[in-house]
Order: sequence, then structure tokens, then C-alpha cells
Amino acid sequence: MRIPQFGPWRFIGLVIVLGLGVVLGLTLSRGAGLLFHPGHTTIDQSVVVERLESVAKLITTEAMVRDVVTYENTWLGSTKRSLVIVTGKTLVGFDLQIRPRISIRQSDRHIALVFPHARLLGVDIVELRTYDESRGLWNPFHPADRDTIFQLARRQLAMAAQDLAVIEHAEQSARTLLVSLFAPEGYSVEVSFEPAAQLTPP
Repeated sequence: MRIPQFGPWRFIGLVIVLGLGVVLGLTLSRGAGLLFHPGHTTIDQSVVVERLESVAKLITTEAMVRDVVTYENTWLGSTKRSLVIVTGKTLVGFDLQIRPRISIRQSDRHIALVFPHARLLGVDIVELRTYDESRGLWNPFHPADRDTIFQLARRQLAMAAQDLAVIEHAEQSARTLLVSLFAPEGYSVEVSFEPAAQLTPP
């Protein structure tokens, strides 16, 4: 059987899922009338924390990824093999329950936020398609083998998300959203990120 050819990590699509409507709605509801009178509200650290907690899990980038999973198991000299094409959706962003460092300078209405780098928040398997499978003479496939293939697929999709530079995309998207979150009160926002931790599936 002919097997479709994919690169080591095949990128299908990248979509911003900022939820801007929700966040901007939150901003407008709290700052009604301030849009036309910026600079009349003083934001302190508790206000910043409250607004960040209102979007406690900020998913900023969704990437569709495809990869090839090869599974092989040998028992008493009998080998079973499976070649599977996996398609999945990875969600990369920030868990805002982990509080960032916050610095507010009222003299020029400036807010500085320091976050950990974006990380993988979720992996959803969209499709597992088997292209080749052979069982051993006395080593058939069992449900446990399917579970192992599924876990391998999730792990490889997580690695694919890291290789696709999704981290940088998520951080830029988050920066745009956070700037808009405090702009109605006339504050400028500086967002930076600490060294990235290794992506691991949640």
C-alpha cells in the first residue's frame, strides 16, 4: 500500500483564538464611558490581577498538525507493527492562574507584565488513520497497543507544535490582547516572557 508522504512535522493550519470579543467586552463593561475620557481611572496591582483572573486560561494559538506514528512490539520473536497517520489540534497559550510579575508606574501610566513563556495547554486527536498493520504469528494487537499508539501520537503532536514556532505566535497574540485590555484607561502595556520551559502534554 502506498503511504502518503509528510515532512517530519506537517503543519496544516494556525489560527488565533484570542477570544477578543469576550476580553474586550469585559474591558468595555468595566470602563464604560472611559473610552472617551482616558486617564481618569487609576489601575493598581489588584485591578490587573482581577482582569487577568477573569480570563484564567488564555488560549492564544490553535495549530492543526499531522504526523506519522510507527509502532512496533516484539514478544518471543514475534513482531507486530503499525503505521498510523495522526491529525491533531494543539492549543498553546498561558495559564493565567500562574500569576505574572506586575509593575505599575503611575507617573506615565505604564504597566509591565512578565509571564512564563507560552506552553502547551492541550492536545486533541482529531483522526488516527492506519495505513499499514501486521500482527505477529503469536503476538496479536490488543487494546493496550491501541492505547500506546494514542499516547505516542499525543507526544509527537506536542513535539510538532514546538517545532512549528507556535510559541512565538502565541506570545505575540497574547501581547496584542493584553495591550488592548488596559488601553481604554490610557495605560501603555509592556509584555515580556521568561525563558521557556519544555512543552509537555497536560
